[in-house]
Amino acid sequence: MIPKSSRFVIVGAGIHGLSTAYHLAQRLEQSGRGSGADIIILDKSGICAGATGIACGVIRNNYYQPAMRELMAHSVKVWESDPETYSYHPVGYMQISCEAMREDVASIHEQQQAIGYESVFIDGAAASAAYMKTLFPDWRAQGITSVLHEKSGGYANNSRAMYGLAAKVEALGVRIITGISVTAMVRDGAGAIVAVDTDQSQISCDYVVVAAGPWVPKFWDMLELPSAVSIKNPDTGVVSKDIPMWVYWSLQEGTLGVDPKLQVTEDGAMPPVIHVDTDAPLHSDEDGRLITDDMWGIYYKPDFHFGGVQGGAAPFIIDKPVDEVAVDPYGPASPEFVVGPEFADMWVSALAHCQARFSGMTPHFKREPSGGIGAFTPDSFPVFDEVCENCFVIADSNHGYKMIGVGDLVAEKICGGLPELLKPFRLSRYEEGALHPVSNSPFPWS
Repeated sequence: MIPKSSRFVIVGAGIHGLSTAYHLAQRLEQSGRGSGADIIILDKSGICAGATGIACGVIRNNYYQPAMRELMAHSVKVWESDPETYSYHPVGYMQISCEAMREDVASIHEQQQAIGYESVFIDGAAASAAYMKTLFPDWRAQGITSVLHEKSGGYANNSRAMYGLAAKVEALGVRIITGISVTAMVRDGAGAIVAVDTDQSQISCDYVVVAAGPWVPKFWDMLELPSAVSIKNPDTGVVSKDIPMWVYWSLQEGTLGVDPKLQVTEDGAMPPVIHVDTDAPLHSDEDGRLITDDMWGIYYKPDFHFGGVQGGAAPFIIDKPVDEVAVDPYGPASPEFVVGPEFADMWVSALAHCQARFSGMTPHFKREPSGGIGAFTPDSFPVFDEVCENCFVIADSNHGYKMIGVGDLVAEKICGGLPELLKPFRLSRYEEGALHPVSNSPFPWS
């Protein structure tokens, strides 16, 4: 039965919705101000049915932006708090880069040391090649002049982690209601939300959290928030107007159907997650033709959950107005936004460019639907903000899965706290010119 009311309504049963519910239930109980029974989660499909359900699961701190680094350090601690339930594999993470990124990556390392996040920085082409060959004797990536080896982080198995978190949520009394769609927000005369309309009934509430992943633009409109923003250049003071609030990007990921143990290190251990960005020309492993001579990047890891070596490459912008992009059906079920044969050629060739063991492996690429889309903000970084007195929007700009700790901070905010880690992600940063620095990475989220 759908309740007629709930103090707290959370929209979305992905990583952010579940994490917020879990931490909010804990805080309510600890403070004597309520319990998990005061919270419901509504999802039109099911647990981790959206972007969380197809996530690669990489967990890293490798960000050029100080605010992102600090936020991720917080999230890594949450992953580490219950690795078994979260199906978390703390194998570490490696950012392997060309000269155009060397200074950026050196800066990341310095600032990681400042916040106590353990990492090792290898500087120079010869030193980088030697370091990588201690792990993988067949290492042969070209144009590499630095390596940042994060000793924390790694990856988590997406659906296993979320069903584990959902069990923790329900154990605290939170109800997860699936197969129900939120259709409208009902406001009072002062603009506060007093209820949510669904396709089944109306539910009155005291507070709403929107954690809808790729569907966030729909709820943004529902909340009557701006479809375009003004952005102030912090260096020149020039204001650019009418910048679209949302743009969809198509995510490019897939799996090489081989024994995951193909990618163990020289000593037989499971390796760190590998991320390579280089401007060396990339040639097809099948016929030698030039694929690109622009900067390119890939990431990959052996993963028994995916049944092979899994990873991806940089996404691309979907050149359509937001309201014309078909978010549903989502992910592998989409007839439009799944990876094609050109991705397989590029990604497997890039694997072979990096390690000889992957040469000749293109036939092993799993020719099954994969990929999805993400709703990105104007600067490709999250917006985490209370958009009216009793509604918080978690718009992760596709950084989502690794940010399990955001729910803890949102719960703190709801309970009256002022989490400093969320402040750099307010919507007002665009108009104020309080922007995050931009790196030289080919990825929009680094």
